[in-house]
Amino acid sequence: MKTEVHTEATKSSETLRAIYERRAVRKYKHKSVDIAIIEKILDAGRMAPSAINKQPWKLYILTTKESIKSFSKEIAKIADKHIIKAGPKQIVKTVANLLHFPHGSDLSKSEDPIFYGAPVVVFITATKDDEWAGLDIGMCAQNMMLAAKSLGLDSCPVGFGKFVEQTKIFSRLQVPSSEQVHIAIIIGYGNESPEVHKRIRNNAVFIDREETW
Repeated sequence: MKTEVHTEATKSSETLRAIYERRAVRKYKHKSVDIAIIEKILDAGRMAPSAINKQPWKLYILTTKESIKSFSKEIAKIADKHIIKAGPKQIVKTVANLLHFPHGSDLSKSEDPIFYGAPVVVFITATKDDEWAGLDIGMCAQNMMLAAKSLGLDSCPVGFGKFVEQTKIFSRLQVPSSEQVHIAIIIGYGNESPEVHKRIRNNAVFIDREETW
């Protein structure tokens, strides 16, 4: 489903094309990503704006199938516990929003329930005492996902990535105790083409709009 806005945007610039064509992809080809491409994507993240130019993010990257599957299964165990504790209504909401898994799925039984078989996983952290880190990390992650799209790859933000801190193998990431994991993003060559969701367009309020003549 392409809107007129979408069509015009993709004609006008490469940047807008990446923005409009990026999707949250949850199926990936069994194809590794060259380290040089990964570095380009990480550099794009480093170019994100940040409060007082503190650049608070740190990036912890997994690129081997064995490590990714190990962390995925351990995070799934924690996620299962959180979903169960949340209650029936919250279960449906959480699963629908974060995992797109059917109600009642046992995450720990899937081969890669958290990272969907993606060949690259990036955990993004910042120091625990940084008030603005969440906003900065959001911009860093978006930069990386748009860069990935412009380089012919796909991506997805994974909110459950923060549960890695509660796993028994968290120490393998070598994250200092002064930092906390905010989110993970996955990157790879997509094996699906999700349709664009309808965008809400009545959410902009012009307070002082100057008319052009």
